[in-house]
Amino acid sequence: MHYNIAVIRGDGIGPEIVGEAIRALDAAAKRFGFTLNYQDVLMGGCAIDKTGVPLPEETITVCKSSDAVLLGAVGGPKWDTLPGHLRPEAGLLGIRAALGLYANLRPAVLFAPLKDACPLKAEIVAGGLDILMVRELTGGIYFGERGRTTGANGEEAYDTERYSVMEVERIGRIGFEAAKKRGSKLTSIDKANVLESSRLWRETMHRLAKEYPDVAYDDMLVDNCAMQLVRNPARFDVVVTSNMFGDILSDEASMITGSIGMLPSASLGDGTLGLYEPIHGSAPDIAGTDAANPLATILSTAMMLRYSLNQPVAADAIERAVQKTLEEGWRTADIAAGKEHIGTRQMGDIVCRMIETA
Repeated sequence: MHYNIAVIRGDGIGPEIVGEAIRALDAAAKRFGFTLNYQDVLMGGCAIDKTGVPLPEETITVCKSSDAVLLGAVGGPKWDTLPGHLRPEAGLLGIRAALGLYANLRPAVLFAPLKDACPLKAEIVAGGLDILMVRELTGGIYFGERGRTTGANGEEAYDTERYSVMEVERIGRIGFEAAKKRGSKLTSIDKANVLESSRLWRETMHRLAKEYPDVAYDDMLVDNCAMQLVRNPARFDVVVTSNMFGDILSDEASMITGSIGMLPSASLGDGTLGLYEPIHGSAPDIAGTDAANPLATILSTAMMLRYSLNQPVAADAIERAVQKTLEEGWRTADIAAGKEHIGTRQMGDIVCRMIETA
């Protein structure tokens, strides 16, 4: 089998971590007998510098014709003063919408070798931690009407949270189907005690739950969820929620696993095309220093192999390779807890070696 991968290296540490992820993909392809072709395209700050816009049309065209998209990270203080529609993050929102990627899957797993890096008390995570965050990706306040006006108190700004039944139903189904393949437990997060959009969300999820009688379903307010993630994270299996709530809660979930540098993600739509990226940012302060953790991006390639390329055995091998690397004590600075650590390139070397036998 042969696959075409669009590669968005992005800004900051993006090129470094993507480089290691590609090496891991190539190691898996060599072992399991498939081939990969990569085509680099621009998005984010680097695209602004070269083309004047964060998401060139050429990038959309190439991504649409590819089997999957691999993304590093975008953004940085260099572009923070630009208008909203010209900032690097606008490219990220734009590519999700252009490719119809409305579901973001973010597994938050506490690897046993990293249990000491978890900031929670040992007894809270004694049984391990394995949560799948399912975030709606192309609706809500990030895509709603926004603007500025002048009111009685001077300049005002507004952003609109808006959801349709269709949008809630399709992300809800992703959550229920994911729960069926895991622990058959789904928690829907909203703010139905205050927001009308959340009341529609909850009503729709309740109707949908009747189609999945084998999945244990419950609702939770977003503020309570934020508390329970640090008080009793084991009570969650699959969590489904809106764009903004998911953005915040998945970052919280990442930190209780030890490091945001460990979490991959997959953005999916109705077809097999998906966009795969680590959930962390571009970290421009460490760019070029060989200090970035590439494991989240490498784990994102495992999700790519599983969801878009139909290579589940290769995906398993990459995940086992990361697990074995951690078990042998190899650490980048962010997960070293002040102890001896290695750099980005060496971590990639070790994982690639592990893939050969994992």
